[in-house]
Amino acid sequence: MPLSPYELFKKDFAKMMKHTTKQTGNQGEDYAAEYLRKKHYIILERNYRKRTGEIDIIAEKKGVVVFVEVKTRHSTTLSQPFEAVDRRKQDKIIQTAIIYLYEKKLECDCRFDVCEVFVNQDTLRLHKIHYIENAFIMEESHGYF
Repeated sequence: MPLSPYELFKKDFAKMMKHTTKQTGNQGEDYAAEYLRKKHYIILERNYRKRTGEIDIIAEKKGVVVFVEVKTRHSTTLSQPFEAVDRRKQDKIIQTAIIYLYEKKLECDCRFDVCEVFVNQDTLRLHKIHYIENAFIMEESHGYF
């Protein structure tokens, strides 16, 4: 039986899009985790999920717990990945971080970083990483304390 026009479109689109957004994101998170390990961070969790949101990587270095949001983009993109971490996204990460700290019974310094990962569109090979420490903060005015 011949393929419908919709099925033909899906097949052609799949050829154009060599990698799904999820595949690209997963690869970016792998690159970010490796980057952190090379910088002597200990990876505590990856893809920590609660109903409030998800944290891509939770790491620790010198007694500081670091919550890392990873944003992966193709190296040809014009926008900055950090721009996708708006206040709403930050609030979700903060709420999820509070749950993590509570569950683990941790009372320690923490910070929120963003790791921008740029990959080749065709191969997903690493182009560059831009790591932003203290990308955003948990403010008292947001009622988290």
